[in-house]
Amino acid sequence: MTVSLDDVQQAAERIAGRVRRTPVIEVAPGLTFKLELLQHTGSFKPRGAFNRLLTAKDSGELTGQGIVAASGGNHGLAAAYAARELGVPARIFVPETTPAAKLGKLRTLDADIVQVGSEYAEAYQAALAARDETGALLVHAYDQPEVVAGQGTVGLELLEQAGRFDTVLVAVGGGGLIGGIATAIGDNAQVVGVEPSQAPTMHRALQDGAPTDGPVGGVAADSLGARRLGTLAFDAVQEHHVQSVLVDDDAIVAARKQLWRDYHLATEHGGAVAWAALASGAYRPAAGERVVVVVCGANTDPATLT
Repeated sequence: MTVSLDDVQQAAERIAGRVRRTPVIEVAPGLTFKLELLQHTGSFKPRGAFNRLLTAKDSGELTGQGIVAASGGNHGLAAAYAARELGVPARIFVPETTPAAKLGKLRTLDADIVQVGSEYAEAYQAALAARDETGALLVHAYDQPEVVAGQGTVGLELLEQAGRFDTVLVAVGGGGLIGGIATAIGDNAQVVGVEPSQAPTMHRALQDGAPTDGPVGGVAADSLGARRLGTLAFDAVQEHHVQSVLVDDDAIVAARKQLWRDYHLATEHGGAVAWAALASGAYRPAAGERVVVVVCGANTDPATLT
């Protein structure tokens, strides 16, 4: 199963009015930020969550049993928000290591929160068990067609908002965002996936020729902490020749501080990963190259920004 440009376009129509059309700003000549951290719940994730729930509602799959989801935090926030907006119950499984800032926000969204294990993969297994027991709808964090198509609406907006650009830098965890944006952008620009060196899901998949499990670690693990790249994302990044760039924790920490100091953007570590590629020199644009950076997550404790 793959996700097509038509799927992304249909998702955009389906979720219109449910999500924000987030702004772009030109911060320097040839450098634009897509401010997806201003999306509902502080990340791009509601796009995919709404598309999954609304599609299931139309097909009759969304019942009174509601939804279950597993998350490092951001997807759980999005799934709980979408469920609340549609009036169905949500049970969200998160690791015990989920940051307090994300847990605090989850508790405001009327969801049943279950903490289990030390990483996303363990929470996901618990969510699968709950789905099998209750018949609730599973809303995957990154590897469902409706989710990937919903995330791809970021790319459609970029094509409409940002004028001509050559390259878009996107953070990668499980791959829902990179897969969706690559599908939406197609041949209009080069898509570059930026990953923490301690969780290189896409880089490893491209090297191995298929998504494979690996260790998860580093400062961005709560938002980019998948063990492997999703199958849908892998197909998309191969089809659209997505490049891979790795950044280490020091570069991510420095990029996050710079986004706050220079641009007054309060991001979590995962939200600063794409910018870290430029700020650290891990990605070096050619002369005259026009670059868009997707700043994708804001769920952090502001006290840790300085």
